[in-house]
Amino acid sequence: MTTTKPWSELFGAHDRLEVDPALGELRKRPLCRIRLPYGEPAWLATRYEDVKVVLGDPRFSRAAATGRDEPRARLHVGSPGSLLRQDPPEHSRLRRLVAKAFTARRVERLRPRTQEIADGLAARMLAQGPPADLVEDFALPLPITVICELLGVPVGDRDDFRLWSDAFLSTTRFTAEEVAEYTGRMREYMAALVAEHRASPRDDLIGALIEARDRQDRLSEEELLAMAEGILVAGHETTASQIPNFAYVLLTRPGQLAALRADPGLIPQTVEELMRYVPLGGAAGSARYALEDVELGGVMVRAGEPVVVALQAANRDETVYSDPDAFDPRRDEASHIGFGHGPHHCLGAQLARMELQVALGTLLRWFPGLRFAGPEQDIVWKAGTATRAPERMPIAWDRTSGRADA
Repeated sequence: MTTTKPWSELFGAHDRLEVDPALGELRKRPLCRIRLPYGEPAWLATRYEDVKVVLGDPRFSRAAATGRDEPRARLHVGSPGSLLRQDPPEHSRLRRLVAKAFTARRVERLRPRTQEIADGLAARMLAQGPPADLVEDFALPLPITVICELLGVPVGDRDDFRLWSDAFLSTTRFTAEEVAEYTGRMREYMAALVAEHRASPRDDLIGALIEARDRQDRLSEEELLAMAEGILVAGHETTASQIPNFAYVLLTRPGQLAALRADPGLIPQTVEELMRYVPLGGAAGSARYALEDVELGGVMVRAGEPVVVALQAANRDETVYSDPDAFDPRRDEASHIGFGHGPHHCLGAQLARMELQVALGTLLRWFPGLRFAGPEQDIVWKAGTATRAPERMPIAWDRTSGRADA
């Protein structure tokens, strides 16, 4: 008989960006039964190949979670109209409406504007002088500005939707009542913004969604609002968290930082390795429900049973990666699944890649003497949320090394 264990018993408190050794032990056995902080018990998949099956095999469904108390690490389960809660063909229909805005070619057209934003933020930091907060002064405003301009959201409202995003991703940071209040406010805000765009049509992503709703009848009003909310939250949260995460990894490995500074051509490879190496999520991904009996990892998952995956475990699978716990930008092995896999592979993966490349390149060019402003203990790490990242990261640089002409 399989024993169901609470998540907290399998995984201890996360220290910075360390991956819990328990994940390595779990990969040695078949699936195990766990109970996340919220929802019903589930199977946990930790092996690379098992995780890819759960995320990519149509026998595992996201839509089947609707109406169930799905296993999850955070309070909020998302709107029923959300892209993340659909299966093909409904998922395919919705994704096609916005996918063209996030193709590699379209994203490359955004690179010059993204670089302009990054350079402006770096210039402001340089003018103000050290210390600066990498999170508040650079990591947050960069992707927020990009996604606001792409969507058609006033960037001046960023403090509001940052709070709403925090509530959306809350595990213990907010109460259930606060989560309901703030997610409700986000919905009201987005509904008002859509109404404003209808009154004064614009050439942005919200405008395109409105046209698909009003003229082509290709999505419902609920789907329109849920998609706009999802893009706004996901479009900045991951990148805003990974910029300081990536900086932390490099600043604590001065040899590799120096190598990257000497050869900026390694930046794209480094971003990919950091996506594999950095455990952005401290818990498990969205549950998939088996639509029929499926043998997975030597275990029979019965129809109707949920399975959750640990991407951070799959990305450290020793059967796939040599020395998986080492950070190696020159690694040439299987693709990571830091952006997920299958139909729900991150819609904005190309945008995130480009922003992360621009962010690292900008920091390397403008601040050759970049370092922590004090002891590591001064870094404040997020707590009570589904993402692992610094909330405040004081940084400094040599005043004579900052490049105003970078």
